[in-house]
Amino acid sequence: MTFQRARSEEQKESRRRAILDTAAAMLDEMPVAGVSLNELSRRVGLAKSNVLRYFESREAVLLELLDDFLGTWLTELAQELPMGIEPEAAPAVRADQLAEILSRSLGARPVLCDLFGAQGGVLEHNISVEVAKRHKRASLARLDAMTGIVCRHLPELGDGAQQFCLIALVTAGALSSYVPPPPSLLAAYAEEPALGVLHVDLTDALRMALSSALLGVLPRA
Repeated sequence: MTFQRARSEEQKESRRRAILDTAAAMLDEMPVAGVSLNELSRRVGLAKSNVLRYFESREAVLLELLDDFLGTWLTELAQELPMGIEPEAAPAVRADQLAEILSRSLGARPVLCDLFGAQGGVLEHNISVEVAKRHKRASLARLDAMTGIVCRHLPELGDGAQQFCLIALVTAGALSSYVPPPPSLLAAYAEEPALGVLHVDLTDALRMALSSALLGVLPRA
């Protein structure tokens, strides 16, 4: 695919969207660490210098994708929670239901979790102050949105709701680095089943971690 030089704002936005869509497709094939600016440029049909006209770095592309994916997930989460949380149940019951839905929903989105995992240690480096501020403003808006969604179903969290939501996202990112395990580890687990206790299932680990986090921030009766 090749492009003529974009001149209108509409053409420029179309070019930006093409870059983001291409990066998203790459993340379906490889982890965040495998996405290079050279390969992204090749796939989108632009010289690397032209890609840098729209995004200042590979990290800037992936941070914008993180915001896009997070927004989509929150929209879907807002629809999932009412179907799985009993509004009249006791707070502890609703907390368990919330942890179950969040863990299952995040566990089904390994790319989003991988982006969370790379955010602090990789993606927030090699960006300008302006990109950093724009990214953090967007992150705060998404965190506020998630907090509002969670509070609708577990208002007892009170001021601890935002802290829980932040913990949930950071935890999903941290756990994603263990999933999926490389072939050598899978072979080791198969040959020595006792080692299998070290195998991390993303959804199960998230459920345990989020349940524990909720117990920590849910006010005691």
